[in-house]
Amino acid sequence: LANTGFLSLCAHGRVTGLAVEAGAAVSHVTSVWGGQTLRKGTRCLGVAGDHLSRHLQRLLLQSPAEPSALQALTKKVLTQLKEQCCYVSLDYEGDLQEKGSHPPARFQTPDGRWITLGKERFCCPEPLFRPELLQLSCPGLHQLAGQSLQTVPKQARRHVLGNIVLSGGSSMFPGFPERMCLELNFLFQGAGVHIEVLANPRRGTAAWAGGSMAASLTSFQHTWMTKGEYQEHGAQYVHRKF
Repeated sequence: LANTGFLSLCAHGRVTGLAVEAGAAVSHVTSVWGGQTLRKGTRCLGVAGDHLSRHLQRLLLQSPAEPSALQALTKKVLTQLKEQCCYVSLDYEGDLQEKGSHPPARFQTPDGRWITLGKERFCCPEPLFRPELLQLSCPGLHQLAGQSLQTVPKQARRHVLGNIVLSGGSSMFPGFPERMCLELNFLFQGAGVHIEVLANPRRGTAAWAGGSMAASLTSFQHTWMTKGEYQEHGAQYVHRKF
């Protein structure tokens, strides 16, 4: 068993840093120092890809141009619509005010109908930064990242700040890395450090890649539970082995 935040850092070639994960069911922030997860620096946000898909559907149904097409969307097609058309705004309030500043996008459903998205394109992922849009009274992902960073020992904080990695499918929205960078630099203004985030193009599966890398290390080999051990002791042996 391994923490997905640590594995995401491994995929970026690091064992120290801050992993900001936005997945399908939940989002996490994890501080890691020298390969050790700092539990008091772990934060969780109940907003992720599945919530954003449902939010997008609600937004589209509020001003439907094609109500029958929207109501017939399956979860799979709605996810494709979200991934192909949506992006994170760098100035959410400004974009809401300036009508027509961002071009609409058109999406063709499997049955041949067309759906047009306007402001829904950038309103869809905004709850990652503003959970109150989903009636949740909790900090946004960037604020949770700031809280996690504050728990890192001061002597290590600058090093962690230089190794902030993004992972998970919901971090793949265009504009997400730039927005996270803007928000974190705003939170830490005056701290004498400029924050950059690492956004690998394949970060959607970073935890899986990191798991593969960790499992291939010779130091990991003694942590396997072999088939023979399983057959001899049964599934409960996992609790003794690890």
